[in-house]
Amino acid sequence: MPIDQTSRTGRPITLLSLGHACVDIYQGAVAALVPFFVSERAYTYAAASGIVLAASLLSSVVQPLFGALTDKWAMPWLLPAGTLASGTGVALAGLTGSYALTLALVAVSGIGIAAYHPEAARVARGASRGSHTAMGWFSLGGNLGFAAAPLMVSAVIATGGLHASPLLIVPALAGTALCLAALPRITAPPAAASAAQPGHRAARDDWASFVKLSGAIMCRSIVFVGLSAFISLYVRQRTGGGDAAGAVALFVLYLGGAVGTVAGGRLATRFGRLPVIRWSYALTVPAVAGLVLVPGPMLYPLVALTSAGLYVPFSLHVTLGQDYLPRRMGTASGVTLGLTVSIGGLASPLIGALADATSLHTALAPLIVMPAVGWLLLRRLNEPGLPESAPHQPTSCPTGHRS
Repeated sequence: MPIDQTSRTGRPITLLSLGHACVDIYQGAVAALVPFFVSERAYTYAAASGIVLAASLLSSVVQPLFGALTDKWAMPWLLPAGTLASGTGVALAGLTGSYALTLALVAVSGIGIAAYHPEAARVARGASRGSHTAMGWFSLGGNLGFAAAPLMVSAVIATGGLHASPLLIVPALAGTALCLAALPRITAPPAAASAAQPGHRAARDDWASFVKLSGAIMCRSIVFVGLSAFISLYVRQRTGGGDAAGAVALFVLYLGGAVGTVAGGRLATRFGRLPVIRWSYALTVPAVAGLVLVPGPMLYPLVALTSAGLYVPFSLHVTLGQDYLPRRMGTASGVTLGLTVSIGGLASPLIGALADATSLHTALAPLIVMPAVGWLLLRRLNEPGLPESAPHQPTSCPTGHRS
């Protein structure tokens, strides 16, 4: 893995990036399990989407709490503990026939994911020694893990059924070992060091802009979580394909994380963060419309376009949130990466209930409007000023993408 640091820095970042991939597999695994819950357990759309809600809601709501804690104290033990919890919950979810216990297990996975990310971002930032490239590799690991989830789940569950789900623990065991190997090699700065900088003390938090930004992220989240929960089933219906057709569509949706976040940082360096974010939201509207309305094989390129529109602004959201709340950067990161995602999780059971009452095609149609609402919220935002003590250079978000 090429990075612009010495070997002493490069090895921990490599280990952390691989560990990040192992954790984020479980962010995508729950949605990938939905078609199998429907086929093997005869869950309704609403019941299946409730499982996605259990994973995303717990992860999203508690992540800002972990972010605030890591602003005050270093807790590197959360990396291996969070990794193991995220995998254990998913691995056991296929063994129980109880819906309530399944919800509880995926909730455990969601809490593990929430515990991992804020502290992992802090540790990786310390290991990178200020290198945006090194932090970019850390982020890319997570995106690739997320994209690999539907392929891994399909390979395991399509072959052995839900009772083969314990095999899904393997990435978590590998990720835990990688975390334990990386941590002794890292001497990270105190968690709250950045907040104690004079410029951050002097900077003023812009809560009004942060709330508008958070509203736009919620709109994006509703589209992304809704598609994550139902794109596999929807593509199977629209194309007449089997499980593999749905898994490929979900893989394409997630793969945008690996491409879009890198592209977003580079585009923002040239054109500015807010113009890139606004154009992404605007272009997502026709992409989602095409995905919902166009049948047949054309669905796949439309899934790719939708994925790009949803992911290009992803890292830029986080840097803007940090700059709007320079005194509470950990909290801002927890909200933009976590809490706002819960709205998408809350919306998915409503989509499922509408699909049960009408059709999945009808239920996904309202998603076309959400990026337009997000664009309206972003329309009047201004670029936040850099802290007085900060040099005039691109900033980086907790996952390391430049803006």
